[in-house]
Amino acid sequence: MRSLLLGAFSIFLSISSVYASDDLILKPIQVAPHTYFVQGFAEMGSSKNQNFISNSGFVITPKGVVVVDALGSPVLAKKLIAEIKKITPQKIVALIVTHYHADHVYGLQEFKKIGATIYAQGEGRNYISSETAKQRLIASRIDFAPWVNASTKLLGADVWVDQSYKLIIGGVEFQIGRVGPAHAPEDLIIYVPSEKVLFAGDLVFRGRIPFVGNADSKGWLQALGEIEALKPGIVIPGHGAQSINPAEDIRFTREYLKYLRESMTKSAVNMDPFDEAYQQADWSEYEGMPLFRAANRMNAYNVYLSIQSE
Repeated sequence: MRSLLLGAFSIFLSISSVYASDDLILKPIQVAPHTYFVQGFAEMGSSKNQNFISNSGFVITPKGVVVVDALGSPVLAKKLIAEIKKITPQKIVALIVTHYHADHVYGLQEFKKIGATIYAQGEGRNYISSETAKQRLIASRIDFAPWVNASTKLLGADVWVDQSYKLIIGGVEFQIGRVGPAHAPEDLIIYVPSEKVLFAGDLVFRGRIPFVGNADSKGWLQALGEIEALKPGIVIPGHGAQSINPAEDIRFTREYLKYLRESMTKSAVNMDPFDEAYQQADWSEYEGMPLFRAANRMNAYNVYLSIQSE
């Protein structure tokens, strides 16, 4: 029995050491004269990847750095802060939240510690006070341990944006606009005219199947049109590589959402079984993409339900 216990303990230690090893490096990519971003992995969040599955970007101004999204764990936020310090002596003065999904906000507390002012859309208050957010954080403390743990907390904004907000730091203008409900009720996009860069949050996905969740797919399609109307030179998506051809790259997210709606509408309206609708749909264009197995069926089911409630 003693040998069995010692064996089990040694296995536990080896597993823990794998999870606790910290060799993950963030590499900022420059996309414009003063704009950079870090690109998350096209995979599910885990202890191994420290929940580094989404993007975060930053713009350096003469009076400070503005960051967009805080990444999926406090340790990632600390690493991003350290990388920014390597590039510029300017302090991080502001952080804008595109939406309150876990992989974008669990690092907020680290930016708050260094004095950054946090901006987010007002609907985010409903999420951070919800039972859903509470339970998600409890689960994340297990799923992403030790990087998300008992000291990780959800933070609200210092400035809650309604429909639009113009932030000017060091003479650089940040046009913050609400385009939701779409991917989330509190979606914001951030356009920096001087850099011709738009931060799209999870309204744009590249290189993987989008996460639809409880999204308003009709509102999401409208939001993509609003992004295109700004004619940005570069779009930084919430997931995937930067886009230097926004019209073309936005098309992927749009066509995926349109196909979800087209393939589910008839069955949803007629109250036909979801399983039948899903089996009849042709997923061949998407089934080879990262996270298809993890997300596609759930996406289709959520769109099926949302169409019934429209």
